[in-house]
Amino acid sequence: MQITRTRHAAAIFAAILLTAACSNGPSGPTGGGGGGGGVGGGPTGTTVTMLGAGDIGMCGQPEVAETARLVAGLDGDLLLAGDIAYPQGTAANFRDCFNPSWGAFRFRWHPVPGNHEYESAGAAPYFAYFGEAAGPPGLGYYSFTAGDWLILMLNSNIAATRGSPQWEFVRAELDRQRTPCTMAVWHHPLFTSGPNGNNTFMRDMWSLLEAARVEVIFNGHDHLYERFARQTADGSPDPLNGIRQFTAGTGGAELYRFVRAAPNSEERITKFGVVRFTLRPAQVDWEFLGIDGSVSDRGLDTCR
Repeated sequence: MQITRTRHAAAIFAAILLTAACSNGPSGPTGGGGGGGGVGGGPTGTTVTMLGAGDIGMCGQPEVAETARLVAGLDGDLLLAGDIAYPQGTAANFRDCFNPSWGAFRFRWHPVPGNHEYESAGAAPYFAYFGEAAGPPGLGYYSFTAGDWLILMLNSNIAATRGSPQWEFVRAELDRQRTPCTMAVWHHPLFTSGPNGNNTFMRDMWSLLEAARVEVIFNGHDHLYERFARQTADGSPDPLNGIRQFTAGTGGAELYRFVRAAPNSEERITKFGVVRFTLRPAQVDWEFLGIDGSVSDRGLDTCR
């Protein structure tokens, strides 16, 4: 698997400062793949695998360990879509509820924070636990390349509206992109059939990605699996120019029930598991893999 990570000097300097400031942070490894400026040098012809899940480390939930066992038997890096350590993203929550089952994957993970991480001031224990894998300290957004894909790891807990620093970061990454395909990952889904409802504060970011013909958005937050048809930022179906959204808050925290069938929702599953994305040079294949050994959803789409 070809993963490219290029870190800006400012990010490295900030990571050194964070390490010094967090010497009493949560026990556990850093590792993994953060860093900024992940735009690659052009198509490679390489196929890579990513495993995606959010809403993971809830103490007392046996499915946290069961989902980790599923991951341990699969190849691929991990896209952790937030709400990684419940209930408040504290150092103790990371130590006791996430690290025992998932800490072994330190060299495979790419995290973004969820709202539960921000129940601790500034998500400080999250940044201390993941270190440079979480990107520049305090920001929570970064990018990397995997094969022929640009992966944008974003923070839906801070401003993502047009003109915000995060929006400008994404715009700059897309402007200088040299890979043919793109995926974006953040915690709060713009569209959902789950109980938390749509998160319209991510609409500006979706519009920016849509204009750049991004293929896939991957989220957590609602504790369920849902796949949408390609659609635009206003929810209109558009098989040519829209983006396909996946939600998989199925990493171990207690599952939710669907409260409706949202427009353009194509698949809805209440089951623990992970999404396996096979990122090919001009195509994405997906499978939702349950901890019971099932493959409940699968399909493919092409890059544009």
